[in-house]
Amino acid sequence: MIALIIIVLVVLALIALIVVGYFVGIYNILVTLRNNIKKSWANIDVLLKQRSDELPKLIASVKGYMKHEAGTLNDLTKARTSFLNAKSMGAKAKADGQISAALKTIFAVAENYPNLKANETFLQLQNRISGIENELADRREFYNDSVNQWNIRIQSFPDMIVANMMKAQPHEMYKIAEEDRKDVKVEF
Repeated sequence: MIALIIIVLVVLALIALIVVGYFVGIYNILVTLRNNIKKSWANIDVLLKQRSDELPKLIASVKGYMKHEAGTLNDLTKARTSFLNAKSMGAKAKADGQISAALKTIFAVAENYPNLKANETFLQLQNRISGIENELADRREFYNDSVNQWNIRIQSFPDMIVANMMKAQPHEMYKIAEEDRKDVKVEF
C-alpha cells in the first residue's frame, strides 16, 4: 500500500514538473519574442538615423541644381525634423514615410538635371540612401514578422495564460501612412 502511494506521489510530482516546465518554456519563448521585437525596432531606428544623417548632405548637393524644386527640398527638411523630434515608434514611422516620399520625389526630379545626375557626390549619396532604404525594407519585414509571431503566441492557448500573467499586450505592425502609398507625382 505504501509503495502504491509513493508511486502515485512520484507520478503526480513528475506531471507537476512537466506542466511547470512546459509553462516555463512558454514564458521563455514569449521573452525571446518580446526581445526580438525590441531588437528589430532598434535596428530600424539605427537605419533611420543613418538615413537622417545623410539627408543634409543630399540636400546640400542638390540645392544648387534644383532651384525650382525648393518645395521638395523643404518637404524633405521638414520630414527629417519630424523624425528627429519623434519620440514614439508611431511618430518615427510616420516621419519615415514622409522622408521616403520626399526622397522618391527628389530622385525622380533629379532625372531632369543632367549635371546633377552626373555629380559624383549626388550619385554616391543616392546610392547610399537607396542602400539604406533597401536595408530598412528588410528590417521592417523582420519587425513585422516578429510582431506577428508575438501577437499569435499571446492570443493562442495555452500561451495566452502565461501572456496574461506577464500582462503581455499585442504590438502594432509597422505600417506606412495611406498617403505614402500613392505614386510620386512629378511635374515639370
